[in-house]
Amino acid sequence: QVQLVESGGGLVQTGDSLRLSCAASGRFFGTYALSWFRQAPGKERDFVAAIIPTGGHTYYADSVKGRFFISGDNAKSTVYLQMNSLKPEDTAVYYCAGADMMSQYSVGRASRYPYWGQGTQVTVSS
Repeated sequence: QVQLVESGGGLVQTGDSLRLSCAASGRFFGTYALSWFRQAPGKERDFVAAIIPTGGHTYYADSVKGRFFISGDNAKSTVYLQMNSLKPEDTAVYYCAGADMMSQYSVGRASRYPYWGQGTQVTVSS
């Protein structure tokens, strides 16, 4: 059973940077993906970024391209989300998600992920 624990959220101002961490325990099978999603109040859970460690491929939502960067540290079983130039519309609860046997064509689909962290709040003030 895989467990994911996020950390690093907080309250920042517009233009600031923040780094989220997701520590994974357990074992994935096959080509797995670790991703970040976010959910603002009253809205659906949206894809933010994904990394498939096999090959090191990364994927981003258009809304965060060029500002957010996902990376992984295999030795620490941790994935990071570096968020730069933060905007008030980035305010949300950020969730780490994991899935086994992931295809690059499915990384953005929340329903494809069986493993989720508890979420960490990111608030960007204007």
